[in-house]
Amino acid sequence: MKDFLTRRKLLTAGAVTLGGLVLSGCDQLSHSPDFRSFLKSGEGLTMGAQRALMFGQPLAREFSERDISPKFKANGTKDPDTAAYQALVDSNFTNWSLTIDGLVDRPQKLSLAELHALPARTQITRHDCVEGWSAIGKWKGTQLGPLLQTVGLKPNARFAVMHCADNYGGGDPYYESIDLVDGFHPQTILAYELNGQPLEVSHGAPLRLRVERQLGYKQAKYLMRIEIVERLDSFGQGKGGFWEDRGYEWYAGI
Repeated sequence: MKDFLTRRKLLTAGAVTLGGLVLSGCDQLSHSPDFRSFLKSGEGLTMGAQRALMFGQPLAREFSERDISPKFKANGTKDPDTAAYQALVDSNFTNWSLTIDGLVDRPQKLSLAELHALPARTQITRHDCVEGWSAIGKWKGTQLGPLLQTVGLKPNARFAVMHCADNYGGGDPYYESIDLVDGFHPQTILAYELNGQPLEVSHGAPLRLRVERQLGYKQAKYLMRIEIVERLDSFGQGKGGFWEDRGYEWYAGI
């Protein structure tokens, strides 16, 4: 199936088609009606195709150590300027905790040390940004699926909403969401290391989501809370994420 039309190929083709659109950043792209229309046109195809081929939970490609990019560009916010986040940075995140709540039987708060003590997965994968660049990095973190099992999901649980410490550009609180199909995928991890080092602030310290079969804007940084919900329409503008509220598609599979 080497000719299968992936999301990545669609984006590459779209970059050529749109020609005059300068890929200078997600904020500029979000204001382009042509780009929003282009993303929307591929949404039903890619989500339907992936969900139809979910048997066996196919993995995103993993690479070797020699493939790691010499530089991994930071995307989105690089240093949240809220007083609460800066206090966490000053304490080296000793006072930070991740809350998991919502439609669960046993809500939890986990410190960074407690997350580090859990079984970890390491994966070398490619990050594909909607801006048009890619980089390969080595991520380490705990798998989201087993964490969700420990809190006990309610029967009507459908989505995991990621609440972040970032107010993008001083505006709305950053949030993102995935469904539980991706939540339980073995490569969906809560990452606390990049290339063998603790996450830097610019890369989302102390914890970020890695959902490897989706584009970069789904990889939420500065995680503070994971809320399990049945619907997404009560968050932001009801589209399922910060950039989705600004015209991007909720499903960003590649």
